[in-house]
Amino acid sequence: MTSTRGRVAALLGAVAVVAGTTLATPATGSAATAAGPARTGGGITGQAPCPDAPEFRCGTLTVPFDHSGATPGTLRLDVATTGNADAPKGDLLYLTGGPGQPGVPSIKRTADILAPVLKDYRLVMVDQRGTGRGALRCPGLQEDMGSSDLVVPRRQSVTDCAAALGPDSRHYSTADTVADIDLLRRALGDRRLTLDGVSYGSFVVQRYALAHPAHVARLVLDSVAPREGFDPMDLAALPATARVLRAACRATGCTTDPAADLAATVRRYGNGAQILSALTGYEFIDPDYRAVPAILHQAADGQPAALQDFFDLVHREVDAAPAEELSQGLHSAALCADSHFPWGTTDTPVAGRAAALERARQRLTPEQTWPFDPATATGLGSLLVCLDWPREPVPPTPPAHRRLPDVPVLLLGGDRDLSTPYEVLQQVAGTAHHPQIVIVPGAAHSVQNRAENPAGRRAVYDFLLK
Repeated sequence: MTSTRGRVAALLGAVAVVAGTTLATPATGSAATAAGPARTGGGITGQAPCPDAPEFRCGTLTVPFDHSGATPGTLRLDVATTGNADAPKGDLLYLTGGPGQPGVPSIKRTADILAPVLKDYRLVMVDQRGTGRGALRCPGLQEDMGSSDLVVPRRQSVTDCAAALGPDSRHYSTADTVADIDLLRRALGDRRLTLDGVSYGSFVVQRYALAHPAHVARLVLDSVAPREGFDPMDLAALPATARVLRAACRATGCTTDPAADLAATVRRYGNGAQILSALTGYEFIDPDYRAVPAILHQAADGQPAALQDFFDLVHREVDAAPAEELSQGLHSAALCADSHFPWGTTDTPVAGRAAALERARQRLTPEQTWPFDPATATGLGSLLVCLDWPREPVPPTPPAHRRLPDVPVLLLGGDRDLSTPYEVLQQVAGTAHHPQIVIVPGAAHSVQNRAENPAGRRAVYDFLLK
């Protein structure tokens, strides 16, 4: 899931329309080179005031389309910075979520949020490959899923997207983004970066730190994604839903048990995946879930009309998003390349995947999935996208035993977050040497951007200014 929206960006480069899907075309020319003087941004070309926010500077970083060199061509990524190139603590790279959300359009909002530290840091934001004005465009999949991870798309939408992206989709993995970020570091003239990542951005931060440990100074992980990649069966969120709904119920004084009503509704209608998707979206509207207990109580009692209205509301008000705000083409390409599934990886033949998924469903226990059911775990949207994604080579995964570099790490979460429940944060904290953990009461996903409680932002300021 994503956080802020907006439009500030220079044109990323040529695009080609293929079978209804827009795919960024590798351009000709050389890749970005190592920077010149420290933090001048010498490897970022065309720097000028950003068109819609002239107090910031926008430019372009050129990166190889294929970092192995096997496929020729380059991509041009938009980069935006605050103007203080001589900031005493260096560059702070802020990474947005998804995967599929651009960074440059939200630099003004992010600079406002991080204003207390920007005398000491220069803020840097980038449109990761396949996002923003260079978004991978899959119209059918975008219409079906919008900004959601969990909405179940039409199978034809998945097939059309995968066919249009073709074999080039494998060059939009997190490993490619990590390589791009190190070229950005060099272009900025930095020996080390401070990185702040939200949601999927926290996953990119972890992967960058594991790949380039000598080049990180501090890490902020907000709404923490698991370091091994997205869990396609969401086995952290399923049981966490009971904790979150009951906590929200206590805070708002509701008189029912929303977890028990949720379990009864799933048993009655078999719609667990749709409910989890809607709840995960609704946290962006109301982290107290005020309307939810009554809706679930009615549905459990055989009156599902309000529940259907709830589904429609979330899909209309939260999930709907154009590719420029969150590219479902990039989202699918990255998750299918990065993740481990019940059938293995996307390098597994397609023919055996459905049978492996069914075997996984049969092995699931009620304790793993309550108040949902095993069919919920194996029926979520992003998992089903990758079930039908064509077979392709995938990048290697960092060894599970490898710890994050021995640098300061702040892990930030909300106790109402269903997108990345704080149980995941606690697991990731075990891979850091001296983690600082802040769980913000009443906050849902994307604490820095969205939480009414300022405790998380204050923790970030204190951490970055030490």
